[in-house]
Amino acid sequence: MPDWLVPLLVAPFVGSFLGVLIRRLPTGGAVVNARSTCERCGRVLRPVELVPLASFLVQRGRCRGCGGRIAPFHPVVELAALAVSGAAAMAGTDGPRFWAGCALGWTLLVLAWIDWQHMILPDVLTLPLMLAGVALALLWPEAALPSAPEAVLGVVLGYLAFRLVALLYRRLRGREGLGAGDAKLLAAAGAWLGAQALPGVVLLAALSALALALLAGARGARLSATLAIPFGPPLAVAIWLAWLFPGLVAWL
Repeated sequence: MPDWLVPLLVAPFVGSFLGVLIRRLPTGGAVVNARSTCERCGRVLRPVELVPLASFLVQRGRCRGCGGRIAPFHPVVELAALAVSGAAAMAGTDGPRFWAGCALGWTLLVLAWIDWQHMILPDVLTLPLMLAGVALALLWPEAALPSAPEAVLGVVLGYLAFRLVALLYRRLRGREGLGAGDAKLLAAAGAWLGAQALPGVVLLAALSALALALLAGARGARLSATLAIPFGPPLAVAIWLAWLFPGLVAWL
C-alpha cells in the first residue's frame, strides 16, 4: 500500500475534527465530549449524518430533521484537510516525514483559520506544535528537517525575534503590532524548520500579508497603519511551504 493512501483516506475525518476545533476553541466550547448537533434546530446528529463529505452530498447540504441548510464550512474544511495531505504527497514526502508533514499542515490550517476569524492563535495549539517539532528532531531525525540542537535554537530565536519586534513596535507606536501568539507560532516554525529558515519564512509571510492588505484595499478597505491584518495565516502558509519545499526559503 502506498504511504500516501492512508493519510488521504483519513484526511476528511481529520478535517471534520479540525472543524470542531475551529468552531469551539475560540469560544471555550467542549471539544472531545460534546455531541455534534444541527446548528439550526439543535438536534443531536446520528453517526450516519457525520460521515465527512459523503453525508453532506447525500443530504444535499440540508439537515435531515429541520431541512435547514448545513453551513458550507464543514465540507470546505474537510476538503482543505484532504488538500493538505495531497500537497504532502505531491511534494514527494514519504514514511514518517509524510505523516509529520500532514500533522503540521493540519495544525497550521486550524491556526490560520482561527486567527483569520478571531485574531487569536491559541496556546493549546501553538505550544504543542512547538514541542512536537523538537520531539520530531529528537526521536525521528530522519523525518525532521533540522537536527535537535538546530530545532531548539530555532524555538528560542523565533520567539525572541518576534517578541522583540512586538515590544519595539508598542514602544514606538503605543499599540500592539504583533501578538504573543505570532511569536509562539514563529518559535514553532523554528522547531520544525530550524533557525536558518526563519528569515526566509518571515519574508515570505510578510509578502503574503502585503498581498492580503492590497486585496483588502481592492475590496474597499481603507489602507492605513491601523488596518488590522492577522499575521497568523500568512505565517502558517509560509511555514507549510517551507516544510514542503525546503529550498524555497533558502532561495529567499
